[in-house]
Amino acid sequence: MTVTIQPTGISPADVLAVARGNAKVVLDPATVAAMVASRSIVDGIEADGRPVYGVSTGFGALANTFVAPERRAELQHALIRSHAAGVGAPMPREVVRAMMLLRVRSLALGHSGVRPLVASALVDLLNHDVTPWVPEHGSLGASGDLAPLAHCALVLLGEGWVLGPDGERRSAADALRRAGLAPIELAAKEGLALINGTDGMLGMLLLASHDAAHLFTMADVTAALAIEAMLGSERPFLPELHAIRPHPGQGVSAANIHRLLQDSAVMDSHRDDVAHAVQDAYSMRCAPQVAGAARDTLDFVRTVAGRELLSVVDNPVVLPDGRVESTGNFHGAPLGFAADFLAIAAAEVGAISERRVDRLLDVTRSRNLPAFLSPDAGVNSGLMIAQYTAAGIVAENRRLAAPASVDSLPTSGMQEDHVSMGWAAAKKLRTVLDNLTSLLAVELLAAVRGLQLRAPLTPSPAGRAAVAALGEIAGPPGPDVFLAPLMEAARTVVSAPDLRTTIERHTGPLH
Repeated sequence: MTVTIQPTGISPADVLAVARGNAKVVLDPATVAAMVASRSIVDGIEADGRPVYGVSTGFGALANTFVAPERRAELQHALIRSHAAGVGAPMPREVVRAMMLLRVRSLALGHSGVRPLVASALVDLLNHDVTPWVPEHGSLGASGDLAPLAHCALVLLGEGWVLGPDGERRSAADALRRAGLAPIELAAKEGLALINGTDGMLGMLLLASHDAAHLFTMADVTAALAIEAMLGSERPFLPELHAIRPHPGQGVSAANIHRLLQDSAVMDSHRDDVAHAVQDAYSMRCAPQVAGAARDTLDFVRTVAGRELLSVVDNPVVLPDGRVESTGNFHGAPLGFAADFLAIAAAEVGAISERRVDRLLDVTRSRNLPAFLSPDAGVNSGLMIAQYTAAGIVAENRRLAAPASVDSLPTSGMQEDHVSMGWAAAKKLRTVLDNLTSLLAVELLAAVRGLQLRAPLTPSPAGRAAVAALGEIAGPPGPDVFLAPLMEAARTVVSAPDLRTTIERHTGPLH
């Protein structure tokens, strides 16, 4: 696949294709023309000797310091070196690739005053699979992701570090040489344009949005399987009950769960039983209200990310009429708020999932399933400690759900006196979603065990697909086994599309 950077920008699918699918990147000729036009304006400013931030002055609190023309290229190189000040473990390859692509996108819109050479150099890194080593700590999401983007820009100069094939740190100069690439020299304004963007937090938010969409659908799947295993009712998911509270996500989740519970001998076994519980517990009955609210939150996040994909994020910006104006568009508040909001929603989807697991394992509440889903409880502990693990993850997600975007700290001699912490918000969102994968995996494993223990009753098509997906690894209920590999296998089933695809062959599309 090839992603072409157009004058209108790129799509979320383009970002995923480059970040995870190794798609090649090319610049549309119209973007090259736009960069040439904006660069000519910067060259004119240089010739006139006008004081313009980042072109003929220092940066941040040094904005009033004039820099002589003969030192302005040096200024740009010094900027990159000094701002590449991150520490910690390297960010994942997919995040760095997304970040570089998004910086190319912003430069190519023709408001940054850089030569096409600069954008092409970033494209070359992507196309030759040269991934800068970007430490996890350094960005405050204020003047964009300054430190992370500086670590990327430093590689263009033939300095700094890159990620090796096994994740080890290697010399950027050696990596460029092996790839047949040459370092570039920066001109006025270009170093600043390479680092003044929200590309890191936006890249993480786009990747997280894609993952959350899949996980929220899988949350409907695991909820339905758990409800089926606990002999729950399908009636709370009838469409007419959700039409009278028309939150869009709630209606979608309810429709998914209702569809997943059809054609089940397990459900048929108690449908007309007057002694059956009149109302199921909240963790069962209110599954669509929680997962649906998360879906609506995700819709908001996608709207914010979509707007940012259309945005020129730089400072200063070059306008077509020749003006060069300072902006605050690099401030990451919109993305930080969105990431924090989605982390809260995802944490609650995981929290209600763990409550269903606890109910499945409790002999007093699981409607005649054996304690901890073990046929020989006492000698065997079944899934007892799997629920401990889930409880610990829920507690961690609650800590991670505390918003980063309210935690501003002033920097740069009080010039940057309010920062967004958007990078931190997006980074912890990714952790929350990874934790959600584990929580849904525990629920999937518990629900499959519960459905197996309902034999000879035949579960729904979704239940049969889930039992088949885990059955080869987990086997039938029996004596205790080494549980960690089963939980890892269940994580793989949750995160991959295969189980959903199999279920949809029987149920029709899940939304």
